[in-house]
Amino acid sequence: MIRIDTISDEPEISIRKILIVDDHPLFCDALTMTLQIILPQLEEVFRANRLSSALQLAEELEPNIILLDLNLPDVEGLSGLVKLLKLRPQTPVIVISSVTDNRIIRSCMNSGAKGFVPKHSDKETFEAAFNLVTAGGQFLPENYVEPAASSNIDDVAERLRSLTNKQSHILELICEGRMNKQIAFELSIAETTVKAHVTAIMRKLGVQSRTQAVLIAQQAGLSKPL
Repeated sequence: MIRIDTISDEPEISIRKILIVDDHPLFCDALTMTLQIILPQLEEVFRANRLSSALQLAEELEPNIILLDLNLPDVEGLSGLVKLLKLRPQTPVIVISSVTDNRIIRSCMNSGAKGFVPKHSDKETFEAAFNLVTAGGQFLPENYVEPAASSNIDDVAERLRSLTNKQSHILELICEGRMNKQIAFELSIAETTVKAHVTAIMRKLGVQSRTQAVLIAQQAGLSKPL
């Protein structure tokens, strides 16, 4: 699923120059090939393997979009993202990372990133991210769920408590990786009944996919991490 927080009224960005900031050459090669496939108007792809060189290139070349890996030799935490955004506040930055913790994703977005794409994503996901960001939107990965901050842990618990016993049992089975047909067989109910329960579970938890429901359960300590 694609998550959109906002769509602006600004004209769409024409992507002709991209700066990749990543210190893994093979990943950069693969990403460059992907970009050339999904962005036919792309003219140049520049690379930097450190933040220091990225800042220099970003200022000199004025890329249309910056793709940033958080884990660089001369960067700690989100400092690289913050420095790039201060230097080029009008240039969208999409974080490309192998770290997909929900809290890190939310911190990136709160810091000003326009998107977050896990490194293992397929071509279609990268294409969707570029389409949204260039249209003024914000891209979040499929498995993302808003972290339960200390202020809303009680709200998460309340949502889970709103489930019936049957729904709670089905959520447990979903967390174990069971599909609807398997759940129906185990509980001796119709598959259509399982689907109805799953729909009700997602509505009560305020999520839009089974994966998000599992992540909510994980946050509450009801399921082992995926």
